[in-house]
Amino acid sequence: MTAHTDVGAYSMGLLEERDRREFEDHLAGCAACAAEVAELSPMAALLRGVEPAGAAGGEPATGREPGGGEVTELLRRRARQQRQRRRWQVALGAAAGIVLIGGGIGVGIAAAPQDGTPPAPPLALTGQLHSATDPGTGVAGTVGLVAKAWGTQVTLDLSKVHGPAECELVAVSRTGERRVVMGWLVAAPGDGVPGHPAHLVLRGGTSIPRNDLSRVDVDVVNGRTLVSIPV
Repeated sequence: MTAHTDVGAYSMGLLEERDRREFEDHLAGCAACAAEVAELSPMAALLRGVEPAGAAGGEPATGREPGGGEVTELLRRRARQQRQRRRWQVALGAAAGIVLIGGGIGVGIAAAPQDGTPPAPPLALTGQLHSATDPGTGVAGTVGLVAKAWGTQVTLDLSKVHGPAECELVAVSRTGERRVVMGWLVAAPGDGVPGHPAHLVLRGGTSIPRNDLSRVDVDVVNGRTLVSIPV
């Protein structure tokens, strides 16, 4: 219920104290309601205190127009029902807001990593494995190849690479076509070397079909090939 619907109840003096104050605050800024109150006030004054015709305490006869007292009671009852409806709507809206806020908190807690949660397992080489070590650079690499509908999934395990360097993995087809699979930065001291013995493991993909692949190269960007792995 909006404040506009309280005009009749206010004119008849049927609003409770809190509702009356709220309506008067609304009335101060609503010219339409102020004009309607002015129109209803004379009628309201006539209706106040007028009792219905007939026996005292009896129900109005069927088909008879309600008297002033009955109108007053009907207005009072309607105002009470509307106020209750408005409060239920406010309460339900607040409850819905709490549910949404609670849902958001739940989602946030479920999505956020918790202290002590183990890290995601490292990538594992899958598919057909091929390895090589470059005698000149000493870099060693193994690739796992998996045929896909869109091309080939490539997983690389790389070691004995010294940094800093910017590298890229390049897929080379049997016709000599070269496609960059992925690129990365190697921070000092490197990967799979003294001071940082962990290997670098990366996964990417190329549109070149598995059966069309000839080799994969690990290159320094705009530089030499660190290791070439025939496949």
